[in-house]
Amino acid sequence: MSRRVLVTGGASGLGAALAAGFARQGDRVLVTDRAAEPGTLPATAAYQRLDVTSDADWAAARTRVEEEWGGLDVLVNNAGVAAGGRIDVLTLEDWRWITDINLFGVVRGCRTFTPVLKGQRSGHIVNIASMAGLVHPPGSASYNAVKAAVVALSETLRHELTPYGITTSVVCPSYFRTNLADSLPGSDPLMEKMASRLITRSRLDADAVAAIVLEGVRKGRGVVLTDRAGRRAYWSKRLLRPLYDRQMHAFGRRIHRDAEDGAAPGTGRTGGGTGSGRESGKHEGQ
Repeated sequence: MSRRVLVTGGASGLGAALAAGFARQGDRVLVTDRAAEPGTLPATAAYQRLDVTSDADWAAARTRVEEEWGGLDVLVNNAGVAAGGRIDVLTLEDWRWITDINLFGVVRGCRTFTPVLKGQRSGHIVNIASMAGLVHPPGSASYNAVKAAVVALSETLRHELTPYGITTSVVCPSYFRTNLADSLPGSDPLMEKMASRLITRSRLDADAVAAIVLEGVRKGRGVVLTDRAGRRAYWSKRLLRPLYDRQMHAFGRRIHRDAEDGAAPGTGRTGGGTGSGRESGKHEGQ
């Protein structure tokens, strides 16, 4: 049966891959993004400009969905930005920027469409977070914090909305290839150079991650982990905490050495991940 799907940050990256995946399954998809023009869309998709920090844009998206479709089956809160940085390097403005988009953008989406889903007693909310929401490597405090908040929000909604027939999933990918590496904001060049290397060297791309997400949505999973490295980091934290702590401490010492020496940063495994693209005229998830 064809579903009615809204994807934020759908003009490129993981959002575009997810929109294409839903369309291939025969679903009707409303692709949203900050971009004025959508570019190429799947055959069963429409486009609407939506800035996730704008209450008015969210209200307009809800009006369109209700008038044209009579409801919504799947809300994918994918739009986001990325910014790594050490606690004494990032400014409070950096914190406000990433929080307004990555956390409050998701909150706005959930608040906008939960009444619709409650009214029809069905639906699925999919929040794209990051492995950084589950494990928290040094040097990315703001990103870790907002993604952890998205994980907490998603778990809360899964419990809160189940009585209304609404399922909630949170997706936590590690690094994968996207254009994120070209659009990091430059607030902490040391950490962003490291992140860029991890992104460009990943074996996964957006299409591979999207396929895993679609399967997780189909199965109604509460937490969707997309790769072996992420699963290993997640379970090592839960079951082998001393090992996890040693790995994180070692990574912290490596950052310290790089900062002191002024050398190019190392690229050791962090167990963390980024799930979104930097704002560059659009919000792009993962």
